[in-house]
Amino acid sequence: MNPNKNSNQRPVRPAQFARPYSVHSGSVYRGSSFHGRGAQRGGFRGSASRGMQGGIRRGGSRGEHIDVSRFINKAVITEETEHFTPEHAFADFAIDERLKQNIITKGYTTPTPIQDKAIPHVLKGEDIVGIANTGTGKTAAFLIPLINKVLVAQTQGRGSKENMLIVVPTRELAIQIDAELKGFTGAPEVRGGLKIFSVCVVGGAPIGPQIRDLRYHNNFVIGTPGRIKDLIERKVLNLALFNTVVLDEADRMLDMGFINDMKYFMSKMPAMPPTGKRHTLFFSATLSSDVEKLIKDFLYNPVRISVKTRDTAKSVDQDVVRIPHGAMKVDVLASLLRQPAFDKVLVFTRTKYGAEKLAKALETRGFKTESIHGDKVHSRRQRALTLFKESKVQVLVATDVAARGLDIAGVSHVINFEIPSTYDDYVHRIGRTGRAGKKGKALTFVE
Repeated sequence: MNPNKNSNQRPVRPAQFARPYSVHSGSVYRGSSFHGRGAQRGGFRGSASRGMQGGIRRGGSRGEHIDVSRFINKAVITEETEHFTPEHAFADFAIDERLKQNIITKGYTTPTPIQDKAIPHVLKGEDIVGIANTGTGKTAAFLIPLINKVLVAQTQGRGSKENMLIVVPTRELAIQIDAELKGFTGAPEVRGGLKIFSVCVVGGAPIGPQIRDLRYHNNFVIGTPGRIKDLIERKVLNLALFNTVVLDEADRMLDMGFINDMKYFMSKMPAMPPTGKRHTLFFSATLSSDVEKLIKDFLYNPVRISVKTRDTAKSVDQDVVRIPHGAMKVDVLASLLRQPAFDKVLVFTRTKYGAEKLAKALETRGFKTESIHGDKVHSRRQRALTLFKESKVQVLVATDVAARGLDIAGVSHVINFEIPSTYDDYVHRIGRTGRAGKKGKALTFVE
């Protein structure tokens, strides 16, 4: 159901938007509501048009030239695609029977490609580099064998010596990983619960409770670089006690400027083999020269696992929406959102200010909208995300903080209100729809 159905906004005439976008050339909106002097009021004409020449966007300092045709791609809706046959079932892995039972309880039977290929190597204690598309199950690929690693240590009487550090670029991803970990281990005090403990340390949240939780032994510390560094400097987190580290979404952490923090963490941990015993798992969606350098510096003789088959998901129908000269982008967006199919929409902007401004503009037009960006305090970000996940709001306006790793079920559309800085950012944005075998749609506004 469209949460805006009771809006007092004047409905769009069906004929005007009977075909909201086309595959080959993108939509050109010619409705009278987008033209004339009134269309230029309100500020959302967008500045991107100044950087558009011949369909190529000219980005800022970290932007790149992106051919608009790369935003147009029909979803593959037949079954005639390459078929993956896993070598294992979860029941086949050499892991603790209690963990197997919890995996079955969660409904997992057949591993995804990254899980099928990575889990056996992690169980052997080998360093790995995992390259996979977004939404392919990377989290379980490292959590399952690392949970087993703790369980094995516990049976040998050295459980306190197996400590895992998981570093991710955003607080939302850290919280999501912690929740998935608890899903595999269960509550320690209930039947079937494994006595495995974790703490999530992220910026934007009060540091006091995190410091308090770190006074107890935690098998897993999951967090963002800035907060982890802060806790180290406060001498409440000693990385010398951690012999396993996961760097998840490493390419994104590079993009966000965390390279020095990553090097700092590694310097505080045990050395890698052959002189030390550090176990390093490295996951990335892309493999740039900078990422390759990190692999060389951080990992020992890693096993490389790549199950990335193409840039964008085959289940995502991609197209552009061409904004006519003088039209208001926010009015075009509002007209789309009033269509019944747009029931759970993730809208991306490039800046925090732009995200907040757009969310307020949509609210004034009667849409149930939340925003998520770096200037928003932790509690409000979590509230916005929860409301969107539970379909209590129709629209979530976000910066790229929401593009990496987040698993949000049932997103009907991803709309790039502003063209992303890089094509990799585009890939991750649209990866929020078309998940779990469902078809999704991605639209990019082009001026």
